[in-house]
Amino acid sequence: MVKRRIAIIPARGGSKRIPHKNIIDFCGKPMIAWTIQAAKQTELFDRIIVSTDDPKIAEVSIAWGAEVPFLRSKYADDFTAVSEATSSALQQARSYWDESYSSVTQLMANCPLRTADDINHAISRFETLNRAFQISCFKYGWMNPWWSVKLDVAGHPERLFPEAASQRSQDLPELFCPTGAIWVANADDLMKSKTFYGPNHVFEPISWESAIDIDDYDDLRLAEALCLRVL
Repeated sequence: MVKRRIAIIPARGGSKRIPHKNIIDFCGKPMIAWTIQAAKQTELFDRIIVSTDDPKIAEVSIAWGAEVPFLRSKYADDFTAVSEATSSALQQARSYWDESYSSVTQLMANCPLRTADDINHAISRFETLNRAFQISCFKYGWMNPWWSVKLDVAGHPERLFPEAASQRSQDLPELFCPTGAIWVANADDLMKSKTFYGPNHVFEPISWESAIDIDDYDDLRLAEALCLRVL
């Protein structure tokens, strides 16, 4: 049976911490261009579309090789889960082209260091293991969340995991954090659940470098430093 895969890149225009974040210059290209190019380089997808409410983002996305057949008419606020925007775009794509898809891959535009190899590996794992929902994650490294504390106004700590305070880091279980880099789902299952955290969802690790989500200027400076190191 022929698999039809669609990649959806959510990119709303109303970013506040970094204005116009999805199309600012990132190491010589608009940030969203890195995600579009990585998706194209895999040669896995029948469609690569950008879901946006912003005509300027649409213009830049088309220039770099994505399709923007429609602008997002809802789910463009600060509160709606991005999975809902993606499932809405999936439904619009199905109706627009009268096509069905076996899987949908959500690639966040603010994860520019995720590569074509990362996407290829993720989809290979998703399909080989016959998964329904798969969310990318990375393993915590030099920082140890087991020793996390909350501070009051006077600086007094409250441990989140007091049972781990006396243990050596090498004796504690590994911990992982989700990242928006590569989320994959069975298309029909996503339409039913409206979330990638659907029944029996699993996490699939990628490197922490590929996993970086750029949400503020500190994230941006870190990602730029890593990008320049590679270039």
